[in-house]
Amino acid sequence: MLIVFDCDGVIVDSEIIAAAVDAEFLTEAGYSVTPAEVNRRFAGLTSREIAAIVEGEIGRPLPDEFFESVRQETDLRLATEVKAVPGIHEVLDRLDGSPRCVASNSSSERIAISLKKTLLYDRFAPYIFSAVEVGTREPKPSPNVYRYAFEQFAVAPRDAIVIEDSFPGVTAARAAGARVVGFTGASHTFPGHADLLTAAGAETVIRRLADLPAVVEAMAAWAGMD
Repeated sequence: MLIVFDCDGVIVDSEIIAAAVDAEFLTEAGYSVTPAEVNRRFAGLTSREIAAIVEGEIGRPLPDEFFESVRQETDLRLATEVKAVPGIHEVLDRLDGSPRCVASNSSSERIAISLKKTLLYDRFAPYIFSAVEVGTREPKPSPNVYRYAFEQFAVAPRDAIVIEDSFPGVTAARAAGARVVGFTGASHTFPGHADLLTAAGAETVIRRLADLPAVVEAMAAWAGMD
């Protein structure tokens, strides 16, 4: 089985950092919002998608420098503050030998910042895919990045398991034909998070990455009984 990891909020605990930056800059721009609200409403969306929603609600465009300012500040904080999600290194050790990759909505530059800071880059390279840079360049919830990943490994979608923490991410993986494990173990999790992932199509939801190998084994065995 190919195991495909989303990046932010699954292997690196970055969503809480990005949400804090988004909340600061949005509030400064006249859209008062907390990091918790950003997580609940916008988890898994790109900055452009978040901005489109906000601009529709406030009835005016955000400042021209908004996107670049948010990008720079987020990258700076990730480079100095981001941590690996607890248990990811141990899980990768246990899954050693299984093909794996990263498929994210973030840019390849941002993915590299987070993975290098957490000593995870070399554990996935060169199989690190940015949705906005591969295939049709469509971000999740488009299945683009997952279909691209399956093609690189020459596997059928039913032979892939995706680990996702957001509604758009689960939706994308399911649309690509993969089986999906929802994950709610990072710092940005919120009440109702697991239910949201289940509603999007996750077959099961885990809070600890330590539980992933057993889930992968069970899914692989079940697939073999088809």
